[in-house]
Amino acid sequence: MVALPANKLEIRGLDVSYGQKRVLRDVDLDVPANQIFGIIGPANSGKTSFLRALNRMDEMTSGMQVSGQVLLDGADVRSWRNVYALRARIGVVFPLPVGLPMTIRQNVTFAPRMRGQKNKARLDELVERCLRRAALWEEVKDRLDSLGSMLSGGQQQRLTIARALSQEPDILLLDEFSIAVDPVTTMRIEDVLKELKQEMTIVLVTNLVQQARRLADRTAFFLNGECVEVGKTESLFHGDHRDPRTVDYVEGRFG
Repeated sequence: MVALPANKLEIRGLDVSYGQKRVLRDVDLDVPANQIFGIIGPANSGKTSFLRALNRMDEMTSGMQVSGQVLLDGADVRSWRNVYALRARIGVVFPLPVGLPMTIRQNVTFAPRMRGQKNKARLDELVERCLRRAALWEEVKDRLDSLGSMLSGGQQQRLTIARALSQEPDILLLDEFSIAVDPVTTMRIEDVLKELKQEMTIVLVTNLVQQARRLADRTAFFLNGECVEVGKTESLFHGDHRDPRTVDYVEGRFG
């Protein structure tokens, strides 16, 4: 028998509220290591709040309250004394590219420099490695000292991915990464993600059900703050025992 991958994340009884508004209710699911885990669902179903709870971004979000457990390699993320070390292990790419007001090189080396890395040769190696992994190196290698903000939208999004990779995370969270990216660039990033899962675990939130179908090994369907169903992606799209709400969503009857 082929051994199943161990769980990188285990979520137990996760609840998220903003004041009196409860946006996630009693979510339980497991995220296996070295897989792409897709999360689909219509707007306001709690997908982004779920991501924010994974690396304690709620502590940066006014009014956001989280209860339940998020276990990273079996340890509760709330037990980490150094939240910055936690966020280095769980990198995030947001829907719109958020470049730092720096050069391309400085964007990629920002986190390592903040950790004390000053060796120029190692930083140069890191820049090339991360930009190659983000499928951006060939396009920018001759202008690394130009502003990242001068890149196209798709290039800026890949720069954001390279910056996240510079922290060498165990987990990469992507929240609607293709919302402001053209279809050709989207496909390039998707190819990158397929390769990256050999090295890390990826949690992908997307409103594009076909994107989840192309990329995700397992997928969860969120609706109105509830994790309706979770399973192997093809089973979620074509299984015989799906929740009727899942069927309606993936077949485009609402969304």
